[in-house]
Amino acid sequence: MNQDLNTRGMSLLKKGKHGIVTAIFSRAGLVVLLLALQVLLLFGIFRWFEDFIPHIYGVSIVINLLIVLYLLNSHFDPTAKITWLMIILVFPAFGALLFLYTQQDIGHRALKARALQLISETKALIPQDQDTLKELSAVSPGAAALSRYVSRSGCYPIYRNTEVTYFPLGEVKFKALLEELEQAKKFIFLEYFIINEGIMWGQVLEILARKVKEGVDVRVMYDGTCEFSALPHNYPKRLKDLGIQCKAFAPISPFVSTHYNYRDHRKILVIDGKVGFTGGVNLADEYINQHERFGHWKDTAVMLKGEAVRSFTLMFLQTWYMEEKEPAFEPYIQIPEDLDVKADGFVMPYGDCPLDSYKVGEQVYIDLLNRAERYVHIMTPYLILDGEMENAIKFAAERGVDVRIILPGIPDKKIPFALALTHYSSLLESGVKLYEYKPGFVHAKSFVVDDREAVVGTINLDYRSLYHHFECAAYMYGVACIADVEQDFLETQEKCRVITSQSMKHESLFRRIAGYIMKVFAPLL
Repeated sequence: MNQDLNTRGMSLLKKGKHGIVTAIFSRAGLVVLLLALQVLLLFGIFRWFEDFIPHIYGVSIVINLLIVLYLLNSHFDPTAKITWLMIILVFPAFGALLFLYTQQDIGHRALKARALQLISETKALIPQDQDTLKELSAVSPGAAALSRYVSRSGCYPIYRNTEVTYFPLGEVKFKALLEELEQAKKFIFLEYFIINEGIMWGQVLEILARKVKEGVDVRVMYDGTCEFSALPHNYPKRLKDLGIQCKAFAPISPFVSTHYNYRDHRKILVIDGKVGFTGGVNLADEYINQHERFGHWKDTAVMLKGEAVRSFTLMFLQTWYMEEKEPAFEPYIQIPEDLDVKADGFVMPYGDCPLDSYKVGEQVYIDLLNRAERYVHIMTPYLILDGEMENAIKFAAERGVDVRIILPGIPDKKIPFALALTHYSSLLESGVKLYEYKPGFVHAKSFVVDDREAVVGTINLDYRSLYHHFECAAYMYGVACIADVEQDFLETQEKCRVITSQSMKHESLFRRIAGYIMKVFAPLL
């Protein structure tokens, strides 16, 4: 409990043992075992009824027909419709049961109800300053219309008086993050998809432990999947022993549930309501290139100082209070009395909830593509597109916009890498320029448009981010750091290989075949 983090970069907490035996007898191993038993039980029940197969088959035809009619008349994404039709075609009985199971929202009805309740109750908590909206309308009616759309889904005003700093690498963000944490006086809120013990988290935790002793309200939240890959199940209790409040969002349990499809992919750090961070950088050593997994890790982030930080504070608290009955928002979202920031441009932090009817993450990207006049430059780790997003990218290129996309050269996952390839030919034919980062893995999620607009956040160009995850980002218009976002894109592009129709001929047969097969199931991945 008294390890020197500044020299050893390790956690204040005793690390758990690792190994095959530990994994098997851990909570994660128990969960996997019980999930497997449930699947075997389902197949056993199906086998038990095999004497009634003719009757079941007849009923399944009727059910399948009804499901097909429902799909064709539903609001599902067209690509998702095709996926479900294929599953039902190949696996008639099982496919129909799987579809009905997923549509019943088993296991996350309470989560959905609570999330929508909190969004509704806090929608007017931070009123939109109408003068700010009028100023944006005068400069860009399109950007103002985008702001009004985003505000329909939650409390996401657009702000002035917010200074934005862009970080082209995780290690640059980490240095600034440590400096800002040291200045905390009232509260520190951290919400990250991944937290893993090591140099990065060790140094952060050392500061958090000190700040708690100084009377700072420190809260930490991470996604429940960390209990499988990084942190032990009792980690919240370990942090509580240090005085730090901690929660795991939607911990994985031994029971099959559609609840697990909705993960907290956000990266938010708020300090005293004055400083906020977001972007692709999680709290693990690979994000600052202290641990190499897939070559050089290219990531980005932004730091906000000013009024717009209030929105990130509210987003954190909405998730924090998901399972609590008496939330307290007002004390934390007030503009600090000593806040005095003057900056040009407009900033709109926003979130995307997978449980409402708004596809905010995707629609913001599509709006930027549709309004672009000269260029749209994109960095994303994954390229698994639905029809609407692919058409928007192609349409922008076909009307003369310079559309460029930088993707990883070394993938972290083979299947998404293969799925990206299935979009290459179509995009190239429309004039989109594609690049793969030779030194390693690109984890950045950024759009920059015409030197005037940019988005930096957590939202990938894949189904997980656009449909299934809780996400967040910062939209910027006329902000000084937009030039830094563009400069970073151009410098990163110089380290990439250009993808052409000719170069695609040298792609491995496995990647091609895997991509074509898995594209059928892409909306479910």
